[in-house]
Amino acid sequence: MDMPPTVEDMTATISGTTSLTGQMLIAGTAVRGTGTEIRAFDPAAGQPLEPVYQHGDAGHVDAACAAAAGAFGAYRATSAEQRAQFLETVATNIEAISETLIARAVAESGLPQARLTGEVGRTTGQLRLFASVLREGSWNGARIDTPLPDRTPLPRPDLRQRFIPLGPVAVFSASNFPLAFSVAGGDTASALAAGCPVVVKGHDAHPGTSELVARAITDAVAASGLPAGTFSLLFGSGPDLGIALVTDSRIKAVGFTGSRSGGTALVAAAAARPEPIPVYAEMSSINPVFVLGGALATRGEELGRAFVGSLTMGSGQFCTNPGLVIAVDSPGLTTFVAAATEAVGNAPATPMLTPNIAGNYASGVDSLAAAADLVARGQQGGNETSCRAALFTTDAASFLKSEALQAEVFGASSLIVRCADTAEMRAVAQGIEGQLTATVHADESDLDEAGELLPLLELKAGRILFGGWPTGVEVSHAMVHGGPFPATSDSRTTSVGSRAIERYLRPVCYQDVPKSLLPSAIADGNPEHLWRRVDGQLTQD
Repeated sequence: MDMPPTVEDMTATISGTTSLTGQMLIAGTAVRGTGTEIRAFDPAAGQPLEPVYQHGDAGHVDAACAAAAGAFGAYRATSAEQRAQFLETVATNIEAISETLIARAVAESGLPQARLTGEVGRTTGQLRLFASVLREGSWNGARIDTPLPDRTPLPRPDLRQRFIPLGPVAVFSASNFPLAFSVAGGDTASALAAGCPVVVKGHDAHPGTSELVARAITDAVAASGLPAGTFSLLFGSGPDLGIALVTDSRIKAVGFTGSRSGGTALVAAAAARPEPIPVYAEMSSINPVFVLGGALATRGEELGRAFVGSLTMGSGQFCTNPGLVIAVDSPGLTTFVAAATEAVGNAPATPMLTPNIAGNYASGVDSLAAAADLVARGQQGGNETSCRAALFTTDAASFLKSEALQAEVFGASSLIVRCADTAEMRAVAQGIEGQLTATVHADESDLDEAGELLPLLELKAGRILFGGWPTGVEVSHAMVHGGPFPATSDSRTTSVGSRAIERYLRPVCYQDVPKSLLPSAIADGNPEHLWRRVDGQLTQD
């Protein structure tokens, strides 16, 4: 590997700068890849961008994983306050380069500046959210069962429990969020908060953005006095470098956002290890929208237009894009479809993230056209990355017997399912796969029907919305961004919100451990002033 001699040399070269080098970062050292050359592609201009990057190889994976494993002992021993300050330093560093960062992300993604400005805020907000989670302390899961030496027939020992970090985590960046689900996104932020070093596989679609953010993290690692192996950035193909990363024995968990095929491949590889590890993969969702009769009758035209606004936002490249609408056939649905048809027809062509994504979208639209009725297309585009919106309709019986109609098409394409009655609508709800979201539009007159639908949707989705549209995920304590397979590989978790930290922790019970050796979270006297469950009662005493 072409590696500069010292971390200090690398830091002196890149710290505080915003120029791109085309290099990966392994434990604070800038490294040139040896594999396939990659360039970011400007989808709006239709041309590649400099500099050239190269994929890493097995040696780079080994170096990054060895550094992460070497850093784990010292990093997990840091206090919650130290990690909170580190996360806040990362956020500050990202904000310091935001102008350059946003300009590069716009060029690499074709996404508008306003969207990416908001994404910077979301990224730094996530980091600061986990800093607050660390300081609040309930993530420790502290529990104490005091000893009962006189209990018969057997005494109870002194039992104490807390959560500890799993170990080094591999994070796979998403294509559609070059910041918030990427190098310093929610997977990285939550893993670092938990006390786990992170090795990120950056996405080929935005290597420059990834390098800039990776430098911000690397600088924060050094400024915080943390082991250099706390963070590394690699580039490489999923079948090669990605699998090598997931199967390295030093990696103890995986965070992934991407395609169903990519996610299931990583899950299979992780499960086949001599020591299987958890993979938290967010994969495929078509996010059904149920529009009930009363809502259609009173505001079908308004809902049809709003639906297309959500559908075409960001060229439909959201994991929560409304790719399915279910409603009972009625005059209100006819009005809804007419409004949506007009809105789709007026929708301008917009750039997709990469030519490959645009090609897959076109193929997905062709597959839908072979199985459903096309009712509207958006305006033509003149670029190989252009997304031309598409709207289809079908009946419930056809939908339920067709796998093709349930497949996710990543982009601004959606299918309207016409149901004969509410019973058929509930059958569709029962027949769909697991989803990230399910949305219901209902008026007061629809609430009884909505009440029958809600228990079905609880079994199908991680987030249920009444009103509004699923695009947009709030970063908060109550948010769930997850759901039953194939939305995710583990429906018990969320990749957004404060509970995301739980993915990278595991419980340990301490029985009759000498008091002088107890971790502070479960020590006598409650030195961290945490809420703890003592003999079953939640208390700060």
